[in-house]
Amino acid sequence: MNLAGRISRLRGEGAFEVLVRARALEATGRDVVHMEIGEPDFPTPANIVAAGRKAIADGFTKYGPTQGEPELRQAVAEHVSATRGIPVSETQVVVTPGAKPILFYSMLALLEPGDEAMYPDPGFPIYEGVIGASGATPVPMPLLESRGFSIDLDRFADALSDRTRLIILNSPQNPTGGTIPPADLQAIADLVAERDLVVLSDEIYNLIAFDEKPTSIASIDGMADKTIILDGFSKAYSMTGWRIGYGVFPQWIVDAICLLQVSATSHTATFTQRAAIEALRGPQDSVQLMVEEFRRRRDVIVNGLNSIPGIRCARPGGAFYAFPNVQRTGMSSSELAERILQDAGVACLAGEAFGACGEGYLRFSYATALDRIEVAIGRIRRLLTRS
Repeated sequence: MNLAGRISRLRGEGAFEVLVRARALEATGRDVVHMEIGEPDFPTPANIVAAGRKAIADGFTKYGPTQGEPELRQAVAEHVSATRGIPVSETQVVVTPGAKPILFYSMLALLEPGDEAMYPDPGFPIYEGVIGASGATPVPMPLLESRGFSIDLDRFADALSDRTRLIILNSPQNPTGGTIPPADLQAIADLVAERDLVVLSDEIYNLIAFDEKPTSIASIDGMADKTIILDGFSKAYSMTGWRIGYGVFPQWIVDAICLLQVSATSHTATFTQRAAIEALRGPQDSVQLMVEEFRRRRDVIVNGLNSIPGIRCARPGGAFYAFPNVQRTGMSSSELAERILQDAGVACLAGEAFGACGEGYLRFSYATALDRIEVAIGRIRRLLTRS
């Protein structure tokens, strides 16, 4: 029996494939600097861990509301209202086991065969795969290094059509670390304001920003009613394994999202939701300290990469990724990434893993200790200067 065609349209995450190869290399006795996985290397803050333990001890281990615990939804509404500058009701919030279900639920609720959905390229590979699996046509939006990896607005305008039903934005962005300037968001809003479509704004790195506070397109006049905000706790609160995220939806779509959630997962684990309440309402010192440490690491890796012949690296405004241009090395991104792994013992990702526009780039996650980043830079420099 054959698998359904939609399975072939899904894309995996290259980071996990490279991790397997890096672990195999380590098994032979090699030392490998891991810069492939987008996971903060900081522990979950102690107050959040304590809240999770207490929740289990207090019996928060049973079924809960499909939409999410009311107290957490209220905390999320307050947080999003404060950080995005828009009024949000707890009735608009749906809590999910990780943030990826927001992508699946939104696309299943909105897209049909014949529709088109636009996504950033290079971008998180799950976007394109889920669009295709939903039956819609993926339409890439090129990101330009010359514009700080913001969107090519001319090509964006040309790609809009009567079949466009969904536009995915991601800022700060994976894999580039780029942010979309307010002027670009306004230009996008002006182009879509009168169109029958929805914007899915992936803001999972919203709290990890270094130079300017990110702007949400939902804060632009007229956009709140046609924007879905995706966010969660994995990145800023280092809760990757807790699997808890959320979406803020226009009210008209909430019932459909809840129907998909109850059909797929019933609800999100209750004790992780209690921990998430503590994350939002407890001390924020750990977030601030983590962001400052990422800022230091960003400066070290960007300066280091720019000192290596054949590499040019823009300074990312957020997240924890560097996305250097390696075209002058004369190697494809996949060839160079493999050489850096095998010959230098540094695990990174080829830019093409994030879309066709990622060719000629590499992605380095600097969610690793500063001294290991320095080791990686030294190894890559030695590799390329002797090549």
